[in-house]
Amino acid sequence: MENYTLNSFTLQIEGLDVSEKFLYPVFFFFLLSYLGIMMLNVGIVILICMDRSLHQPMYLLFCNLPLNDILGVSYMVPRLMSDILLPPAERLIGYYECVVQAFCSHMLGTTSHTVLMIMAFDRYVAICNPLRYSVIMTNRMVMKLTASAWGSALVLVGILLGLTVRLSRCRTLITNPFCDNVSLFKLSCESVVINNIYGLTFTVVLFTSSIGSIVFTYTRITMVCLTSRNKSVNTKALKTCSTHLVVYLIMLFCGIFIIAMHRFPQYSDQRKLSAILIHIIPSSLNPIIYGVQTKEIQKFLSKFFQSRKIFSWS
Repeated sequence: MENYTLNSFTLQIEGLDVSEKFLYPVFFFFLLSYLGIMMLNVGIVILICMDRSLHQPMYLLFCNLPLNDILGVSYMVPRLMSDILLPPAERLIGYYECVVQAFCSHMLGTTSHTVLMIMAFDRYVAICNPLRYSVIMTNRMVMKLTASAWGSALVLVGILLGLTVRLSRCRTLITNPFCDNVSLFKLSCESVVINNIYGLTFTVVLFTSSIGSIVFTYTRITMVCLTSRNKSVNTKALKTCSTHLVVYLIMLFCGIFIIAMHRFPQYSDQRKLSAILIHIIPSSLNPIIYGVQTKEIQKFLSKFFQSRKIFSWS
């Protein structure tokens, strides 16, 4: 029989079910993943800030992705590592801390979509309207696009969690490795029809807008490339757009996969693991993909390591 506690401010997180044999290997996997993500993403932000040749709209907009990834993994991975080392009965979290964690979780996913949408707009203007690119993509426009990406995500996620916070609670168990909106409204014994309707609408609007903008911009870009006879322009367009598209597809498929896994409760352990990896994998790959594909970043890194080598020999 389930134990009911009305509006408790102390919640228990179910977390990952890790056997004692694999406890420390799993802990160190998450630790190394966290350190790697932080080093890569902080490094790419510092790199763009230091090199003036990278102070272009494309890179300034891209800076939002590593910043988002840094915030996203920082709220989840350290807490997850500490919970792994604790017995299930001691994995406790305050209600408001749980709400903040859920807010960060949904902001990470939503902002990833909105940032990639504004980056797609930048590539569309650069390739389809190159003569007016410097006029359109001014510093003011970059600030407006950045504010719109974060602002729209803030409003959408704020309403999502606002509808959940209004509910009274009669349960205390979070059946997830970390807090999210679904886990929070499952604590309530009230009707959650409004939450489900808004959650579905939220997901449909976000994915439709995201996929629609990517399909539209890349269709136009493809048409321009097919009609253009300038091979160097086409090659550069293909390189920058393929990088953006790969990052988008990784993020999109991860999101679709975790949504699909919620439909199969019998695979709860796999769902928990995939919910964690959806934060770790894209956050790890984003700076690597852009670093490998971007010529300007390659040049800066080459100069940096050459100067370090000369300094070490002197």
